[in-house]
Amino acid sequence: MPSDRPQVVEPRWLDGRQQRAWRQIIAGTTLLMDQLERELRAEHGLTLADYEILVHLSEAPERRLRMADLADAASVSRSRLTHRVDRMTAQGLVERAPCPTDRRGTFAVLTPAGFSVIEAAAPTHVAGVRRYVVDPLDPAVLDAAGGALGTVAAAIRAAAEEQDQE
Repeated sequence: MPSDRPQVVEPRWLDGRQQRAWRQIIAGTTLLMDQLERELRAEHGLTLADYEILVHLSEAPERRLRMADLADAASVSRSRLTHRVDRMTAQGLVERAPCPTDRRGTFAVLTPAGFSVIEAAAPTHVAGVRRYVVDPLDPAVLDAAGGALGTVAAAIRAAAEEQDQE
């Protein structure tokens, strides 16, 4: 008699080499992000996530992006971005503006105060990225790491799109 229980599929376990590499990736990325955040908080009172939002806005035409585009650029959900932008609006770093071509759309706009904060914080951030990533790595290793993590990001985005279509 057939069982109504779903079949359990055995996971494809990592071998020793894969496990070591995976644990190094976890340790390296966690330590890196924590250290960059500590430095931004200590010197500028800014989270790494907020810094990233300010960077995207500072590089955008007219220093503004639609909220949906900013969420995609920052790799965060729209609801998480809304909470961050609310906090940053209260701090005077960002403001919201209606989209003139779409009544449902809203722009996040970098304020002059927000631009001043990103100008002050950027040297701290870049110094940390150089100290912990760029300078210790051979250029070929840096390129390979960037390419590998770009591939990981693309695989995650593709899986998320598949889930959204289901």
